[in-house]
Order: sequence, then structure tokens, then C-alpha cells
Amino acid sequence: MAILKVDTISGIGTEGPVFEGDIEFTSQNFLTLPKGDTTQRGRGRGFIGGGSDGSLLKTIQYLEIQSQGNAIDFGDLTAATTLTASFASSTRGVIAGGGNPDSINTIEFITIATTSNATNFGDLTDEKRYHAGLSNQVRGLTAGGAGYPSPARTNIIDFVTIASEGNAQDFGDLTQIRMELAGAASPTRGLFMGGANPGVVSRSNVVDFVTIATAGNAQDFGDLSANTYKGGAAVSSNTRAIHAGGNEPSFTTDMEFFTIATTGDGTDFGDLTDARGYQGSSSNSVRGLNAGGYHSGDVKLNTIDFVIIATTGNAKEFGDLLSVNYGNSGSSDSHGGLSE
Repeated sequence: MAILKVDTISGIGTEGPVFEGDIEFTSQNFLTLPKGDTTQRGRGRGFIGGGSDGSLLKTIQYLEIQSQGNAIDFGDLTAATTLTASFASSTRGVIAGGGNPDSINTIEFITIATTSNATNFGDLTDEKRYHAGLSNQVRGLTAGGAGYPSPARTNIIDFVTIASEGNAQDFGDLTQIRMELAGAASPTRGLFMGGANPGVVSRSNVVDFVTIATAGNAQDFGDLSANTYKGGAAVSSNTRAIHAGGNEPSFTTDMEFFTIATTGDGTDFGDLTDARGYQGSSSNSVRGLNAGGYHSGDVKLNTIDFVIIATTGNAKEFGDLLSVNYGNSGSSDSHGGLSE
């Protein structure tokens, strides 16, 4: 029988000549061939930790980002906590800080592939909540936030090496003191977006950037289209970041995107299915999810939206969290386009 040796495939179709025989793959390019419409789904497991349904929650829940559906119970944080910041590597998820009800400096981690309760990782440099997290495969950063009852709002950026438990170290400072901001990243660059500062106009449209591998102060990247605070969330691929929701000054459905490698202002992306802030987010290289949140009139949400990060347009329904949940945070083992 004839043997067809194949090194690469540039496209897969349903028409053309039929080869009858064995196929021998001569490179590693086929270890992860896409199935179905994988180009529109990606792969990866996302997680959402903590939050509140009116009472503080310690639940961790997970989602398979490529498959629309409801969240599934993963395990628990060591204590019920809200207003945390999360980030991840390809194996570990990290959930940092928050309030229960006073601000805490605790950092916990999970092994994303294995359902279980969270384990102690170390401590932040200070107690804080309302902060933002982002990461590459190696480092995780949290920025901004505020203590309760003290310290006041901060511009401090902390970092940890995700593979090694230990206390956070000082990375540098944001360009402004602010809390209730959002974070997203490529494998090299992190963006911190919006938030509330201590000034007369408390909402901020500022977008900062850092080079994740190099400690130092953040630099100006550009602006959101509106001053936005109250927990807008962000998702990213390895090239594009999307900021979603928040309050400007009412809760909004607005989404806007940034090309991470190029400084500049945000561009309209589309709308969430519902106005929301204080939601969690998770993404892979293809899809971005916004989960839960809160909007005006004391309306708490359990719905999960998704977008295709590369394609502007309105969000679609993905599924539901285990309960209404706001003040949660999330990440995934394939966020920021680090892997599929």
C-alpha cells in the first residue's frame, strides 16, 4: 500500500483527490490538529474565584472555554473573599487579596487541571482589594487597589513567580493611584485599564502598560473612550485586549479593544448582553468570557457572555455561573494567547 508523507497542511477541505493508503506525519505540526471549528473556540480551562451573592463566597468554579455551558464546581478558597485579583500560568491559577470584609494580603493557588481546594501561596506586599491581575507564563502581577479600613488607594504593582510559592515583591508603580481597574496581557506586555482615583473626578480613562519580564514603573499607553470604574473587566489574546463593562457613570455594556503591541486609545468592539461591572473574566487565544457582575438597581448577575477576540461584534450567551456572583475574579490556563 502507498504511503503519503506529510510535513504541513495549509488548509483542510472536503473536495479534491482522495488518497487511499497510509499517511505518515513527518513533523510535530499535527500533535494538536483542530477539531470542528476550533479556530472559533480555542482550548483551555478558565476559573472564577470568590465573589459575593449578597454574602461572601469562597467557591471556585471552572469552565471549558471552547464549550458553551454552565460553570462547574472546582473547590473552595481557604476563606470567603470578594474583590480579588487573579492570574495564571499554563498549570497554576492564582487568586490574590480581596476582602472578607477587611482587605487581606493572602495569595492562594490551584492546579487548574485538577479540581481541589486552593492552597496558600504567600502574601501580597500589603492588604488590598479592588485591584487587577495579569500574567505571562512566568510572572503574575497585581496593581492598584485599596485597603479597608486602611491603607488608602494605591498605585503599587506587586509580582510573583507563579511556579514558586512565596511572598510578592515590589514591581513598580502605576502612573496614577487608582482602584477598581482591569488588567489584560500578551506574553510580553500587560495593560492596566480605567479605575477610580482619589481626585475630584474619581473615574479614570487611563490605560497603563508594563513589560512583564522587567520590573519598573508603568508607562502611559492611551485612553479608554470614557472614564470607567466599578470593576470593568478585560480579556486578551496574544495581540488584542478588550475592556468590558464597568460604570461611566452608569453601568454599561460598552466593550472596546486595544492592539497590545501598539500604544493608542481604545476602539469600539461591541456590547455585552447586559450592562455590568464587578464581573470576572477569563480567556484563551480565541474567546473572551465575562462572568457574573452587578448593575444598577441592586441587580446581581450569574450570566456568562463570550466574544471572539479577533472579531468585533456583540457578546453572545455562554452559560451561567453556579449562582449570582459579583466581585469575583478569573483567569485561565491559556489566557492572553499564551497557548491554545
